[in-house]
Amino acid sequence: MRKLLIATHNQGKVREYRELLADLPVEVTFLDELGITTEIDETGESFAENAVLKALGYAEMTGLWTWADDSGLEVDALNGEPGIFSARYGGLPDDQARYTYLLERLADVPAGQRAARFRCVVALALPDGDAFTASGAIEGAIVTAPRGGNGFGYDPIFQIEWSDLTMAELSPELKNSISHRAKAARSARRILMTLLEELDGPQEDVL
Repeated sequence: MRKLLIATHNQGKVREYRELLADLPVEVTFLDELGITTEIDETGESFAENAVLKALGYAEMTGLWTWADDSGLEVDALNGEPGIFSARYGGLPDDQARYTYLLERLADVPAGQRAARFRCVVALALPDGDAFTASGAIEGAIVTAPRGGNGFGYDPIFQIEWSDLTMAELSPELKNSISHRAKAARSARRILMTLLEELDGPQEDVL
């Protein structure tokens, strides 16, 4: 069984990816489990560039196949902010502070002009320097007040385009089937399966 490093300290992401990869012949580990505190500088100008930087950096550091992502929220009325700065928006320390700040910035923006999307790019890197990417997005709008107790990040203020629910009001199972991260992960999973097949023979895809 191959060991796969999920290159994040975010326990929410770890849980999501463990579930999405549970039936594949990989042993999932993550940064905290390995005692890795080194941070890879996210100097890229896009989600894809940052995901590849992280995946390659930790693959070289650990010698493990490495799965990394970069994801965030893009709000049209804010010219795409917070974008790649979603995790450190406004220089604020936690999820609630960041989404509260975003809501304050949108206070005078009417409902019909609050379009937004979550975007994610997953990078899968091998210690030899090869890297592969997959992306996903989900459209929606920013609500005026947070709703729901599930999820993390900006989930409580993001209402899905085709629903009256925020991401934080979805069950984990439903979120893991429709989210931007789930879409990118399913594509990255197929890349991972191809790599596993090259070494270990055909893998059955149950998704």
